[in-house]
Amino acid sequence: MALLKRRMIFISHAWRYDDHYRTIERWLNEEPNFIWSNSSVPNTNALPDKTSAGLSRGMTRQITPSQVVLIIAGMYANHSAWIEYEIKEAQRLGKKIIGIRPRGHERTPRIVQDASICPLVSWSRSSVIRAIRTYA
Repeated sequence: MALLKRRMIFISHAWRYDDHYRTIERWLNEEPNFIWSNSSVPNTNALPDKTSAGLSRGMTRQITPSQVVLIIAGMYANHSAWIEYEIKEAQRLGKKIIGIRPRGHERTPRIVQDASICPLVSWSRSSVIRAIRTYA
């Protein structure tokens, strides 16, 4: 059997919509023959420096080792300066970005569509895993 590739993944999310983050984290953890490390910042392990500069440095530190950044393309991303920061920082660092369309969302933010390395993937375990395996 070939060696499995370990992927370092940053899952961008709005803490107010933590259920999306938790679902993707569960999908990745439960996927057979899939090894990953989580470089995200869940609300249960917040960055210690709450200043704007401190949060920016912390996000950059978390994104830097990742191979891919997953962006959940809920419309709240249009109104989140932090999700916009994560996208721009991932682009500056040369990280691959995969946009994920939440279930039931017909509209998605243009910033996520434009940043994604591929068309937005549907809200399903198989679609997300396939995109990661293909692009990361």
